[in-house]
Amino acid sequence: MDYQKILEQLASGELDSYQVHPKEAFAFQAALRSFGKRQNITGKALRGGQIIYMQKNTQV
Repeated sequence: MDYQKILEQLASGELDSYQVHPKEAFAFQAALRSFGKRQNITGKALRGGQIIYMQKNTQV
């Protein structure tokens, strides 16, 4: 999975949100930590261990 591309799309607004399943959460977090614009992205925990990531100025 190309998390770098997904993060770029989230930061630019091309993607409204991206849902991460528990199995891929650690890999996505590693990509997010090394992403230069990570301050523009926020995550919200959902039931079942899923996390939805979006731009900080976007509300879900």
